Amino acid sequence: MIDSIAVARQLAEAGIERAHADAVASAIHQAAEHGDYATRADLTAHRADVRADLAALELPLIKWIVGTGIAVAGAVIAALRVFSE
Repeated sequence: MIDSIAVARQLAEAGIERAHADAVASAIHQAAEHGDYATRADLTAHRADVRADLAALELPLIKWIVGTGIAVAGAVIAALRVFSE
């Protein structure tokens, strides 16, 4: 539970106008009460899925980087041959 009065007081002490501080504190309180936010358990549960997705992309990404490097090297060599004559 968030103490919205304490939050508003801290914001006002930091230099925010009291009306704005009250509005921000109210928005924070409503978001905390009714918000749908991720918990540490949610993040831990999805970590394995994200790691698997990244692992699946690793090989195609390496192939793309190597292919691009070869294409750039070929373009540089071709440009050197054309302009060196």
